[in-house]
Amino acid sequence: MQQKSRAFLKWAGGKYSLVEDINARLNQASLHADTLVEPFVGAGSVFLNSNFKHYILNDINADLINLYKELKRSPDEFISDARKLFVDLNNHADAYYDYRVQFNQSRDVYERAILFLYMNRHGYNGLCRYNLKGIFNVPFGKYKKPYFPEKEMFYFASKAQQATFTCLGYGEVFNMVPSNAVIYCDPPYVPLSKTASFTSYAKGGFNLDDQANLANLAEKAAFEHKTPVLISNHDTVWTRKIYSQSSIEQIQVKRTISPKGGSRNKVAELMAMYIAPKQTMNK
Repeated sequence: MQQKSRAFLKWAGGKYSLVEDINARLNQASLHADTLVEPFVGAGSVFLNSNFKHYILNDINADLINLYKELKRSPDEFISDARKLFVDLNNHADAYYDYRVQFNQSRDVYERAILFLYMNRHGYNGLCRYNLKGIFNVPFGKYKKPYFPEKEMFYFASKAQQATFTCLGYGEVFNMVPSNAVIYCDPPYVPLSKTASFTSYAKGGFNLDDQANLANLAEKAAFEHKTPVLISNHDTVWTRKIYSQSSIEQIQVKRTISPKGGSRNKVAELMAMYIAPKQTMNK
């Protein structure tokens, strides 16, 4: 079995532990697809651990996509410059908040990319959060020695040569899907309770109308354009209703409920596969 590759970013809801489940479904759904399209790429664990010729990797978070583009364009220079911030002197609250101010005031794409990586590894729990004005506001994380992910960044940069990165709305991504592709959607999950809602990952959020609209786009892609679509989400009565035109499977996923990772519980998630009837039999 090929060794799994970790993303270089810490990411809430990352799919590292589920890549085998996801890949098995993607491969079964479209045996000869040469392009994987991800409208919600996040930290990229599925991209890093799958084997397609081409990738269209999208996210609505402009800072995330800019970071990926800069790393792809000049990995040696970028990694060398980023490493300079990972020193003991910068692992203090005062330094972190100074850099956060610098990031929020900067309009330089390269500078923002370097600082985004620094804050991802030094900020609280690897969160990515903005206020309504688009100001990044994650507090300092208080880690003993933040890890500098050099090996993971070089691997990402190498594989990124097969990828096109875009920063568009998910609907726009569905409109540009090439033929012979398969789509994996990992949207912000439906909240399990009213207090669990987390929609400030990017300015604008992702509401229940978006969830339903995504399901409609998946149906259209699969049944009209013969492009298989896999969506992951929490397993709730509501998600089962909006994904009723798909084949649904439940999986149990470990969720960390403590910042220290000491206490974990299992949460039911679902995999909703949209695929035209007899699509796999024709291949």
